[in-house]
Amino acid sequence: MADILVIEDNLELSAVIRDFLEAEGYSVASASSAEEGLELLDSQAVKLLLLDIMLPGIDGFAVCRLAREKYNLPILIMSARHGDDNKIIGLELGADDYLEKPFTIQLLIAKVKAHMRRSYEMNDNRQLLTDGDLLVNRSSMQVFLAEAPVSMTMKEYELLVLLLNNRGKALRKEWLFGQVWGADSFSEPSTLTVHINKLREKIELNPKQPKRIVTVWGVGYKYEAV
Repeated sequence: MADILVIEDNLELSAVIRDFLEAEGYSVASASSAEEGLELLDSQAVKLLLLDIMLPGIDGFAVCRLAREKYNLPILIMSARHGDDNKIIGLELGADDYLEKPFTIQLLIAKVKAHMRRSYEMNDNRQLLTDGDLLVNRSSMQVFLAEAPVSMTMKEYELLVLLLNNRGKALRKEWLFGQVWGADSFSEPSTLTVHINKLREKIELNPKQPKRIVTVWGVGYKYEAV
């Protein structure tokens, strides 16, 4: 078992990341290819995935998509590919964060700690959140719609829990972004809109005419009970 899996074909960088994370108390597994990384994901109870994009063979975007289909864990992309287009692709495939290389180890560690804290240190004691045929089991971090499991990224899951816990309240975009990504996040505020749209696709009968997650114009979003 490892807390963090690093999939990175630059062995020197992978070793540096591993050393610093282990110095912070995390157990770390590493892989230099997508295939090796996917095998480790299947065999170990990993809590967080650090993923390079430019891998030999299967690229990191494909790994991100495959990992998100099977696992509900934070996925942080590390990539030399810069620009909004690559960030958007990564987020839409299920990544929770996107770090452009080169980055400082201090920033990487800060992001890892933030994602681990937000994902696994829940303050609210209610373990089951329900609304009609929607159920969120916080102890197992699983979401069900009409008794069928719904695959979500960690950020989508956090947003859903936050909205459900504040149902009926108009929540400002800035507040939602700060709660989920943190005030010191390097993510773009538009990331929130991408995640809200993804959530709607997964839990709304008609995502283009949402009944659960509604837009409050000039403010943000509100969860309406069905």
